[in-house]
Amino acid sequence: MALAEANPTLTSDLDEADAMLISRQMWGNTGNQRRTIGTGENEWYTPPEYIDAVRDVFGIIDLDPASSAVAQKIVQAKKYFTKENNGLDKEWHGRVWLNPPYSQPDIAYFVAKLLGEIEAGRVTAAIMLTHNNTDTTWFHSAATRADAVCFTKGRVKFESPEGDIAAATNGQAFFYYGREPRKFGVTFRQIGLVLARMMDE
Repeated sequence: MALAEANPTLTSDLDEADAMLISRQMWGNTGNQRRTIGTGENEWYTPPEYIDAVRDVFGIIDLDPASSAVAQKIVQAKKYFTKENNGLDKEWHGRVWLNPPYSQPDIAYFVAKLLGEIEAGRVTAAIMLTHNNTDTTWFHSAATRADAVCFTKGRVKFESPEGDIAAATNGQAFFYYGREPRKFGVTFRQIGLVLARMMDE
């Protein structure tokens, strides 16, 4: 069963035309920076300082389920999945770092997959990086389940395989899922505003 069928609420607010429009966002050139206006290009790497922060929280990254061999030069996860071997079809285990593809509907599928693996108990902790698209259904699904969220101060300068720096048109958010939201907060407050979920009494 496709993830969209298993989690219809994640994409139910998008008709096919809207999903295609989002996924066709284009990257315009501005010197050595490429500004996000969207082609659906998904191969953009997270700068090392943010991966270092993830390691400060986790110690070791067990899995990077939306990655590439190039990205692993920095991430150095114990295991990773690529577009070719499709992490959406695999079980995820342990401490997961996720920088999903940002085009629709892919991002909704990866959010749904992460939340499902957490619910199944296979993922013990996770940090996910996305744009701060707070109006979308997938963002609300991710934030509702998160134990903490960090809204970046400034924008993450993602890097392309060719070494171009993306000038994103909006800020980003790091979602934390796990038992150490305080540790996440202490580490990520240097990156931006951290909000923690109110714990049930």
